[in-house]
Amino acid sequence: MGISRRATVAAALAMPGLARAQAAWPSRPVRVIVPFPPGGSNDAVARPLAEHLQARFGQPFVVENRPGAGSTIGSAEMVRVPADGLTLMVTSSTFSTSAAVQRTPYDAAAEFEAVAMLAVAPLVVLAAPGFPPNTLAELVTYLRAHPGRVDYGSAGPGSINQLSAELFAQKAGGLSLQHVPYRGMGPATTDLAAGTIQLLFTTLPSARGIIDSGRVKAIGWTAENRPPGGPQAPTPRESGLPDYEAGIWWGLLARRGTPPEIRDRLNAAANEALSGGRLAAYLESEGATPTPRSAAEGDAFLRADLARWREVAAAANIRVE
Repeated sequence: MGISRRATVAAALAMPGLARAQAAWPSRPVRVIVPFPPGGSNDAVARPLAEHLQARFGQPFVVENRPGAGSTIGSAEMVRVPADGLTLMVTSSTFSTSAAVQRTPYDAAAEFEAVAMLAVAPLVVLAAPGFPPNTLAELVTYLRAHPGRVDYGSAGPGSINQLSAELFAQKAGGLSLQHVPYRGMGPATTDLAAGTIQLLFTTLPSARGIIDSGRVKAIGWTAENRPPGGPQAPTPRESGLPDYEAGIWWGLLARRGTPPEIRDRLNAAANEALSGGRLAAYLESEGATPTPRSAAEGDAFLRADLARWREVAAAANIRVE
């Protein structure tokens, strides 16, 4: 028998075993890595999702928090395991922004794939009470007249807050803003209310209290999916900036090369979890929009997000060592 014929026969004999192995998945407990501390939004998304997957597949889905280094420590754990669907990761847009601004011990695009893209949420643009602009359109006009003289805060260098602000400046025609990094959003919002800084791009949950108290102004959103119950501030399209879109996302990721049958089963189950229950309720409280889509569509979104923030970081010369 020739070599090519023997190889064909061997492959044919192996396929039933491969099919049985995939059909038996998961044959043991599945790890769900969260590359952030307990108690944050990623953890709050991962735990009800893991409960749903456990009920759906009949094996424990065990959440493991592996925080540190802008999510890169937990993400690095993923590339040490086989692409067999037995180790997954729930993460967010920090996965993309970290890859954009620092050297990571993995190739984010080549070694990860999105199994399910769970939800997206815009940021709200806040202004100090005495700052003249009241809308995004007025902000653009003001920044053009005062280049480099407006300070905006963020949760730190390379954060989604900073990158969203820099993308806004780029899409509005190359405007100039001054970045003031903080250790978290608490001190940044305090300084915004005091007028120490003028702008902040942040999540609705972190800003709701200070908005409701009237201590700051909500002057716009960074995407079109304005959350129900959020302030009626204008969206980018309503402000003459149709090409500007930024925000946060949550997704379920696996090692690239996970068998398609396993990936698609996980995708279907994750999409089911978005239709109701604890996960859907939590996402609503975050001002997030569930985004059920196919695994291929979710992976295309992930790749585009990685590429976009790399471009923004390069153009703004943002690098975290």
